[in-house]
Amino acid sequence: MSQPSPSDSPAEPQTSGPAVSRVEKAGLPGESSHAARVDEHLAALRALKPLPWPVRALLVVFAGLSLATGIVGIFVPGLPTTVFVLMAAWAAARSSPRLYGWLVRHRLFGPMIINWHNGGTVSRKAKWSASITMAVCAVIVAYTAHRPWLAIVAIGSMAAVSIWLWMRPEPQAPGTEHADR
Repeated sequence: MSQPSPSDSPAEPQTSGPAVSRVEKAGLPGESSHAARVDEHLAALRALKPLPWPVRALLVVFAGLSLATGIVGIFVPGLPTTVFVLMAAWAAARSSPRLYGWLVRHRLFGPMIINWHNGGTVSRKAKWSASITMAVCAVIVAYTAHRPWLAIVAIGSMAAVSIWLWMRPEPQAPGTEHADR
């Protein structure tokens, strides 16, 4: 898919400026393809009809709260990070091109968001990280739950999420986008 030229969108927001060229100039493997995917998503968002300002304001607040919760989830076992970052990206994509551009260009959050936009893929590293965290939390819940049914519900929920997570497709390695399966 070809990238839009600057002349295609004269009122282009500042979300696709210098950050992309810094990434592309870095010359790191996979970084320029990530930058291209970011540009594709930002171009698609520019084509959407803007929402009324009160809705945008509420979505920006929701994006901020979701992002803050996701960041807390990095440090608190059992509190998911990915789902809150994806919710923040969803809200920011509809309300704040600047925040969305920052999220998709972020070195930790960006690949996760782009992978999700590209068919709901989840990296193997993220699958292992989530599975190990859920296993640790399951052990803690098993030993600390005051009622057995609480432990059963919590551990059952984590098992269901783990199964669903491992059934998600994994992103293709850079350079294999057009390979036959």
